[in-house]
Amino acid sequence: MSSAQYYLEKIDRLILLKRKKWRLSRVASNKTTSKVECIFIAGMQRSGTNMVMDILERSLETDIYHERDPRAFDDYQMRERAVIHGLIDSSKAEYFIIKALCESQYLHSLLDEFEPSKALWVVRNFEDAVNSMVISFPGFAERIKLIAEDRNACGWRGKDMSDETHAIIREHCNPGINEATAASLKWYYRNILFFEQNLDKDNRVKLVAYEQLVTQPIEEAQRIFQFLGPGFHPHVVRWVSPRSIRRRPPPDINKGVWALCDDLMQRFQDVLEKAEGR
Repeated sequence: MSSAQYYLEKIDRLILLKRKKWRLSRVASNKTTSKVECIFIAGMQRSGTNMVMDILERSLETDIYHERDPRAFDDYQMRERAVIHGLIDSSKAEYFIIKALCESQYLHSLLDEFEPSKALWVVRNFEDAVNSMVISFPGFAERIKLIAEDRNACGWRGKDMSDETHAIIREHCNPGINEATAASLKWYYRNILFFEQNLDKDNRVKLVAYEQLVTQPIEEAQRIFQFLGPGFHPHVVRWVSPRSIRRRPPPDINKGVWALCDDLMQRFQDVLEKAEGR
């Protein structure tokens, strides 16, 4: 993105947020129900969840809580559920939307507790995600070794990991593991949570493929809005671009771990094809 485009997008967002604040104040005064629909954005970091949040933020019907918002998050982790209930109760919007990345392992219980609720699970091809991960968050090799010994050693990262998944981590983790392979294991063990919670069979959850969203932004965003409920307008994807797909060479991932991730990616693809009726 050029610097000019960056600043244009920033200005566009500021104008939109001012319009939104004005609209929500008017809607609140005429609101006939206090029930707000809660929407969770889940998945793995560096998979396009920020982009999805930005798209949804451009709707005048949504109240957005990014993971950097101290009202709802502490060090990128969601605050106590009582705090989130309070934010929902005070929301002026029809749709309350919040990140749930560090909490993806609890998505099923979050959906149950915060009814009426829905969720998007955003998945991105593991090679591109890993390339982004190792640049943004170094230290994967050391952390995966700790998690292989004790799944609770690194806070939320391995929290409530299943025995089966932990056995896979232990099998593939070795003293010489490199950053890309370790990051791939994290991509695997955080995304397998989608299937371990049977979210592929939960009609409150929609799987969103990053690649589809950036290459067919209007069509895919329209499907997302139709699923969630807010009205759709093409301007919400004005700044979406496919430039990050295959931007860098494939990362140096151990063959066994690559196959593990590729199999999981195929499972996601099967879910997407089934949803499209193919």
